[in-house]
Amino acid sequence: MSVDMNSQASDSNEDDFGPNSEEEEEEEVGEEEDQGDIADYYEGVASDVEQQGADAFDPEEYQFTCLSYRESQKVLSEDVNRVASTLKVSPAVAKLVLVHFQWRVSVILERYKSSSSQLLCEAQVQPSTCRSMAVSTHSFQCGVCLQLVRKEALLALPCQHSFCKACWEQHCTVLVKDGVGVGISCMAQDCSLQMPEDFVLPLLHGDELKDKYRRYLFRDYVESHFQLQLCPGADCPMVIQVQEPRARRVQCSRCGEVFCFMCRQMYHAPTDCGTIRKWLTKCADDSETANYISAHTKDCPKCNICIEKNGGCNHMQCSKCKHDFCWMCLGDWKTHGSEYYECSRYKENPDIVNQSQQAQAREALKKYLFYFERWENHSKSLQLEAQTYQRIQEKIQERVMNNLGTWIDWQYLQNAAKLLAKCRYTLQYTYPYAYYMESGPRKKLFEYQQAQLEAEIENLSWKVERADSYERGVGEGELSANDRGDLENQMHIAEQRRRTLLKDFHDT
Repeated sequence: MSVDMNSQASDSNEDDFGPNSEEEEEEEVGEEEDQGDIADYYEGVASDVEQQGADAFDPEEYQFTCLSYRESQKVLSEDVNRVASTLKVSPAVAKLVLVHFQWRVSVILERYKSSSSQLLCEAQVQPSTCRSMAVSTHSFQCGVCLQLVRKEALLALPCQHSFCKACWEQHCTVLVKDGVGVGISCMAQDCSLQMPEDFVLPLLHGDELKDKYRRYLFRDYVESHFQLQLCPGADCPMVIQVQEPRARRVQCSRCGEVFCFMCRQMYHAPTDCGTIRKWLTKCADDSETANYISAHTKDCPKCNICIEKNGGCNHMQCSKCKHDFCWMCLGDWKTHGSEYYECSRYKENPDIVNQSQQAQAREALKKYLFYFERWENHSKSLQLEAQTYQRIQEKIQERVMNNLGTWIDWQYLQNAAKLLAKCRYTLQYTYPYAYYMESGPRKKLFEYQQAQLEAEIENLSWKVERADSYERGVGEGELSANDRGDLENQMHIAEQRRRTLLKDFHDT
């Protein structure tokens, strides 16, 4: 399960935004999935868990709509027409005003009632009266190339800074080739008046350059809209629309990309966008320091034999001496149930502020490695449990082909593996949250809930792995009714812990 926040597509998908973007084959939606990943562990799990009596409130519930290119254009056009009509300006100028105010039409209309001229000046589409009079000139000399040209060959924005058409053309062409859409401004020094698209387009030569400019404009219009986000999926032209912008999980209906609406990066609840950005930057900077803890092996705390972790569960059993212990803290598993709070909580040194800078630096590194090791461990567990999920799917297929039940009969095993990944994914992102959280009662409550979730996840992981390795039982490999009931009950408990933590600590 990758956590690279910088690998998402950005405006490099320039060919996606155009009138022909929807004519691509629908078959592309069903591209082959990575065999080491679970397709979408949010689908088909919630209803299964709620049937077991789980809390119906889901803190991750979020309403959004996936829009095609044409649908997005329609949404934008409605706002443009309304603002242009009210402000009595051209649609091109109305777009610049909307971009400046993040397409908040109600704010624009309210500001317009107070002072229409101030609104247009603030949006940088109209100069102040004094500046316009001050720079007015009847000279037929271009302000850039200083050539004397005919009056009709000079062009100017409302600021009255006049330049020859050739200089305007070169100015716009260079900026569009550099990827600029909205943001092309007057060439005069210290003048930031924006150039509307109906001023720029006639200055661009060739349909290819004009189409590129239109794509950049569309990209900038969407990215500036407080209710819209471009899908970051590779070569995907879809746009996500919401009513209330929040750091919530959204998924593209076309390419299946899952991301946070606010930052367009990998979904990261309960950690907020700014914190996860800091955390991943720190992990990248300190990757060499943390390399030694990325090994997959540890020594058994009883017989000292080297053990490799080949499953997602942290409940380990030594193959030689059969000792049960925790992979993270190496504590005895028999008493570990009551020690999860200690296992997942970092113990701060209260006297560290009075010690030397070297000691403080060592303590800071120790704290980071504590959280990084747990973050990395759950990331690797997700990868290993994705393999378990694949094995479960293969076994279900085999049993169905051998007339040992239907897909519906075995659906609970697949849902258990999905829910396990869903819970562990949330747990992984609790560690950056805890790392940057200030000490105090609220952090203690968070760490307690984190530990509770971790304990139930490991119990669920253990049961899923046992179900996966179950060779023969009641009814040719079928789990007994008690085993199945125990697994489904554990699913309910784990999801309840996850929802409780998100309800109390997810950014609202």
